Amino acid sequence: SPEEYWNSLSKIQYHMDEPLADPAAVALFFVCQIASEKVKAVLSGEGADEIFGGYNIYHNPADMASYFKIPRPIRKAVGAVAEKLPHKHGINYLIRGSKDLDERFIGNAYIFSEKERKDILSIKTNAPDAMAITKPFYDKVRDQDQVTQMQYIDLHLWMTGDILLKADKMSMAHSLELRVPFLDRKVMELAEQIPVKDRDTETETKYAMRLAALQACPPQTAKKKKLGFPVPLNDWLREDKYYNKVKAAFQSDIAEKFFVTSELMKLLDDHKSGKALNMQKIWSFYTFILWYEQFFVLN
Repeated sequence: SPEEYWNSLSKIQYHMDEPLADPAAVALFFVCQIASEKVKAVLSGEGADEIFGGYNIYHNPADMASYFKIPRPIRKAVGAVAEKLPHKHGINYLIRGSKDLDERFIGNAYIFSEKERKDILSIKTNAPDAMAITKPFYDKVRDQDQVTQMQYIDLHLWMTGDILLKADKMSMAHSLELRVPFLDRKVMELAEQIPVKDRDTETETKYAMRLAALQACPPQTAKKKKLGFPVPLNDWLREDKYYNKVKAAFQSDIAEKFFVTSELMKLLDDHKSGKALNMQKIWSFYTFILWYEQFFVLN
């Protein structure tokens, strides 16, 4: 229930050990709790999306192929104009089309631009910008197609920093052993041999894996649409009860210590009023505040 979800957040940040702003981690915590009542070990599907091409964003290079036929200087000029316009679906397409892959794809965990970070942080930080973090990985796969490059970035950053982190911490919170068979060395060696056309097609993700699954699973399972672990946080953050919880955190002493709280409140209020979809940004700050409270505030 919403109450169970929100009431568990501080405990979950304690088990996480480090701030992780993935709403699905909470749902995974409860799934592991249920599993631990019956078994001591489970097999889980982490890694399949990264190695077999399961994320919808991997369609992006094919979707933009025709636009990339326009000379790069023209696309850059169009993108520069589009950057100054209100960000909508078509505008974002023009902005993305003006950028090289390593500029437009930082990975699934990319939430804030450098400007947003500077506007919101009240402290000075020497943290590198996002492209400095991804560059060493892009440098290793410059000769590969764009989908493979995107998968490589997600394998080394998103999967290790989010997917496997939450799987390990949420299962261990219940003394449940979680194993990830898709990340077996031999499975990975096989996945590396699959050409990009059999990983991501115009209409299907994980194409080769789905064909293999048809040999052992019914079609409704093998062809099921890609779905993460959805949590209705977008809606909850517009309800007064939960909006006020986050508001209190955003106006707390902890928030004042690190952030420009007026900027936090603008994100929250714009989301509540429907002006913007800021859930991921809001959740990043909120989970950090809860985590900091767990480990650095004496009760």
